[in-house]
This record gives sequence, C-alpha cells and structure tokens, in this order.
Amino acid sequence: MPILNGTEIKVYSSGTTNLVAFAQNCTLNVNHSPREITNKESGGYKEILEGLRDFSIDIDGAYAWTDAQSTPAALTNGADDLIQTNILANRLKVDFIFGDTAGGTGSHDVSYAGKGYITSVSLTGGTEDTATYSLTIEGTGVLTQTVQ
Repeated sequence: MPILNGTEIKVYSSGTTNLVAFAQNCTLNVNHSPREITNKESGGYKEILEGLRDFSIDIDGAYAWTDAQSTPAALTNGADDLIQTNILANRLKVDFIFGDTAGGTGSHDVSYAGKGYITSVSLTGGTEDTATYSLTIEGTGVLTQTVQ
C-alpha cells in the first residue's frame, strides 16, 4: 500500500496553477450533521437520519510579501493577496482544489474541489522566528471528489 507524501497535498486558489504561496500545512475538514428523529416509539434509543454536510480548509504557512525566486517580485498568491482580494476589497468566494493533481489520468490521484469564503486569518511574528499565517476557508455548496 503506497503512503502519500504530505508535500503532494496542495491547496490551489482560482484554478490548478495558483498554488497558495508558502503553505506548509493544510487540512480538509468534512462534516455530516445528522438530524435527530427520536420519538416515543424509539424505545429509549436515539434515532437519526441524514442531515447537512459542510466542509472547510485550514491552511498555515510562512508569511511573505515577495517571491525571492523571481528577483524579488511581489507575490500574487500569498496570504496578503487572499486577504485583500477575498475579504478587504471584496467578499469574494475562493475556488479551491485540495489534493494532488500532478499525476494525470490513470494515476489514481485524488483531489477535492469546491468554493468557499475565507472566514478567518491570523498573522503571527515571534521574535527571531519565521512569520507565519493561518487561514480558514469555509465551504459553500458542493464539495466534489476527482480521481485521476
């Protein structure tokens, strides 16, 4: 059984070429909240049926303003850009892909795609430490799974 390297799990915003800059960790959370239907005929046991599903993505990484590999050029996909574009200037949805899309057809790579809103962002800078960011995207609508 092959074990997936966590580095291969990436979060893209706005298509498959715009990798969220300097992300170091990402988590996809998928929840199902069943609805309770317990009644007097349930014999003292809780009964449930299907309910609402929801999802979110948590991302954290190194905080940067420029891309050092491009003779420093301003980033267009960093935490600041996501904050400006999707919270401050506008309240836009983020299109995202979570997973590995590089393997191509027949690779059995799995990815998840959806839309969501950035609901929280934090920027942290400790003394003589790498500045970091963390953000949460709360999903809206359908989360789809693709197997390549």
